[in-house]
Amino acid sequence: MNLQHRIDLLVQLGSYILSDQESWKQAKDIAGRKNSWFIPSFIDLATKKIAEQFLNREILNDWVNKYNIPQENLNPKNVGVIMAGNIPLAGFHDFLCVFITGNKITSKLSSKDEILLEHLATKLIEWEPSLQSDIIFADMLKGCDAYIATGSNNTSRYFEFYFGKYPNIIRRNRTSVAILNGKESKEDFDKLADDVYLYFGLGCRNVTKLFIPAGYDFVPLLNAFNKYNYLAENHKYKNNYDYNLALLILNKQLYMSNESILLTEDKSIFSPISRLNYEYYTSKETAEKELSGNNDLQCIVGSGHIAFGQAQYPSINDFADGVNTIEFLLHLPS
Repeated sequence: MNLQHRIDLLVQLGSYILSDQESWKQAKDIAGRKNSWFIPSFIDLATKKIAEQFLNREILNDWVNKYNIPQENLNPKNVGVIMAGNIPLAGFHDFLCVFITGNKITSKLSSKDEILLEHLATKLIEWEPSLQSDIIFADMLKGCDAYIATGSNNTSRYFEFYFGKYPNIIRRNRTSVAILNGKESKEDFDKLADDVYLYFGLGCRNVTKLFIPAGYDFVPLLNAFNKYNYLAENHKYKNNYDYNLALLILNKQLYMSNESILLTEDKSIFSPISRLNYEYYTSKETAEKELSGNNDLQCIVGSGHIAFGQAQYPSINDFADGVNTIEFLLHLPS
């Protein structure tokens, strides 16, 4: 199957995702019922983003033209991929990279997100039956030529042990922050709310900490965040909120809240679900310097960085952890 045919199939897949076909609606419904973090609006947002930003013909053509991807891969490798499951279709970009380069994929899906990708892969195989042997889902990954594994800092140690002797990309915990300057508008705060709250804050591109100047007024920020107060109706999110609120009270820590998120001063760039850390800086430049080279950081939101509201809308050229997956796949040893 040549490169153009693969692009055609991906474009067809994008159209299917944007369609109202009953089979797709059922798959999304099942995914949401199996994982209550995957509410319908977040599933629709994630899948629509993939269709529009990854599976558009013009975008795909521009993307592949950046690389020396052969029209036909005469020596395809079997790439084992351990998928993340924190947000809907979190591992789709890895799937896309393996597919577009003409390699075979053996994937271990997360139990939190095992419906959507398998359903979409089934559609590809339905349209092109020869893919039956090229797209495999397995509970254990053995005998692959290379591995891409996404997990926690703890699981990454196991990945290193098992996959270290093979070509690999191993990803660990990462998160994102925002640097504010005190001149933000209401529109900026509305968009920042998306960066914080989308997918309940479970993504590595979700903002989990704010860097702010001294004397910062939090009231406009919390007021803008009210648009996501409905998330507190989700029992899993509310349980996290109540638990973290209790901890703050027991530890006599100062906090602010709008009833859907807890703001507290903390040095860590990681914060638990329903909590948002903040830290005062002496200068924006100092804060940026301290963050540079931080391996726990996925992205920075704010003036001079990723625009407010865009953290959860990566382009097809944005590779997780800054490691170019296409280049990795194109340079696998023969």
